[in-house]
Amino acid sequence: MLPRPKRLMLVKCVVHSSETLGTGLQTLSRLQKTMKEGAFETGVPTLELANPRKGQSLRAFAVNQKCQFLNRYVKMMLKIIKNKLALTLLPMLMLSTLSALADQGLKNPADKAAPEKSTSQSFTLDQAIDYALSNNPDLQIASERISQAEAQLGVALSAFYPQITAKVGYDHSNNPAQVFSMIVAQRDFNANSINNINTPGYRQNFRPEIIGKLSLFRGGQDYQNSKAAELGIDAAEFERSTVRNALIEAVTASYYAYLAAQEAQKVAQDSIAAITSELKQSKLRYEAGTVLKSDVLSLEVKSAEAQEAEIRAANGIELAKTGIATLLGLSTDHAFTVASASSKLPEPKMTASFSNWLELAMTQRPEVKAAATQVEIAQAKLKSEQGAYLPRADAYVSYGQNSQSPGFSSSKDNVTAGVSVEMDLFSGLETKNRVSAAERKAAEARETERKTKLAIEQEVKVASLKLEEALARMRVTEASVAAADEALRLVNEQRRAETVTVTRYIEAEVARNNAHSNTIAAHYDALSAEAALKKAVGDWK
Repeated sequence: MLPRPKRLMLVKCVVHSSETLGTGLQTLSRLQKTMKEGAFETGVPTLELANPRKGQSLRAFAVNQKCQFLNRYVKMMLKIIKNKLALTLLPMLMLSTLSALADQGLKNPADKAAPEKSTSQSFTLDQAIDYALSNNPDLQIASERISQAEAQLGVALSAFYPQITAKVGYDHSNNPAQVFSMIVAQRDFNANSINNINTPGYRQNFRPEIIGKLSLFRGGQDYQNSKAAELGIDAAEFERSTVRNALIEAVTASYYAYLAAQEAQKVAQDSIAAITSELKQSKLRYEAGTVLKSDVLSLEVKSAEAQEAEIRAANGIELAKTGIATLLGLSTDHAFTVASASSKLPEPKMTASFSNWLELAMTQRPEVKAAATQVEIAQAKLKSEQGAYLPRADAYVSYGQNSQSPGFSSSKDNVTAGVSVEMDLFSGLETKNRVSAAERKAAEARETERKTKLAIEQEVKVASLKLEEALARMRVTEASVAAADEALRLVNEQRRAETVTVTRYIEAEVARNNAHSNTIAAHYDALSAEAALKKAVGDWK
């Protein structure tokens, strides 16, 4: 927007005391003549000389006329300058804006791929699905669980690496056995140490050391735990595929529900318009005495019902929009619009039999794969618990020194290395109970897999039946729409000829509205059922 010029003070006209009336009038006439001859811009106001008011002196009259003219002229010149300035700066501003936009596009080419965050967002079905896949919190949670599973694998694999620990110990004692061991470890043993062996006095010992430990055998527990962790990553990825499959189906169903609510609102608005027009004519006929009061009241009732249907449809639009916002990961107060289909809506169809759908679902549904993976995880954990019955072997090495002061001296360092083998002979039945719990967990996983397959089979069956029903309804309702429209047209003609009652008109109007509503509902139900069937067989995994 161009900067607004500051308001200028209008010229204040002053006529000097030496100026005569004749001189003033001659000046005004010359100014007017010059402007009329084109010396100034077209449109400059001219001075219309009028007669002075009664009681007004000629001097005051001349001064007043001159001031009015100059004030008009200054206003007009300001307007002309402002217009010229706007025309001059507009191309420069447009070029500057285009240059800035081009620079921004060159500096940030990756920004085009990011989801649009402006308040004027509009989503088609494909755009809504893409946005939901990048912004829905459920999908983000599933991705985080994959990262957690990968971290758990790292924890399991750490058992195959050496464990290195730094340690510092301090002892202060007069126990003869401990003091003697300190003297020997500190390499201070001499003949006097034997003489004072029973009364050594107090002695302190500082021991900094580095300890390394490597697990050689743990009954296969480390291997089974790492195998279970690897399968955990697969299970987390299948879970994300499950969320993706369900998310796309939910966005598709919500989108079609929004469009269906819009169509229902249009039908209700058309019904209101038709009934309002008929009600207006009926009131005129009632005043003329050609229709009954009951006919007018019936139309008023029908008008109220149509308005109620329009309110429900409008609320349905908002509810569907709220559901879409949640799926897209947007807040309810985020401004966006749902774009209508750019072309004709696709025609849903049944392309395979139930057995084919079921076979496809069992091979590609991520829930089936996830359940099978959980069975393998349970089996691996069971074998890990059973490995506790076997012995464990570890290798270790320690490097450090013993001295009376915290300092380090290589002359007093020492190294210890060895192998240890241990085995639990009795653990209070802990191992037995842990193995029993793992067995029950494996049995639970197998039953969960069977339950998942049964649930998917039911889902595929229900989805296929609903699609068949919706397709059959589409065929029936499409035929009924043409009949209902023709019936209403004939009733309208009879109504204008006053050969039918208003009751018959209302029946025809209701039948027409129901036919259109049923057609719309059947079409969108078929589209939603087709999306549900695709989700049931795992098309969007």
